[in-house]
Amino acid sequence: MARVEVYTKFYCPYCTRAKALLASKGVEIEEYDISMGGPQRAEMIERAGGRTTVPQIFIDGRHIGGSDDLAELDRAGGLDPLLAA
Repeated sequence: MARVEVYTKFYCPYCTRAKALLASKGVEIEEYDISMGGPQRAEMIERAGGRTTVPQIFIDGRHIGGSDDLAELDRAGGLDPLLAA
C-alpha cells in the first residue's frame, strides 16, 4: 500500500473528513499535527507549493492537495489506484 502523509491541525473538520475517507479505504496515515507551527509547518508549505491550509495530503510523496481535492480524486476514480501503488 502507498505511503500516505497528512498534515493536520487540532479541531480541523476538513482534516477529520479527509482522515475518515482514508480510513474507509483501510489506509494507515502518517499524521503530522502542525497546530503549534514549527518546522513541520514550514516543511508542509514548501512541499505543498506554498499552500498554508490544512489538511495537506501526500501519497507516495505526490501532493494531492486538501480535503476537497482528495474527495474529488476519489469521486473521479483516481484515489484507489494511487493507494494501491
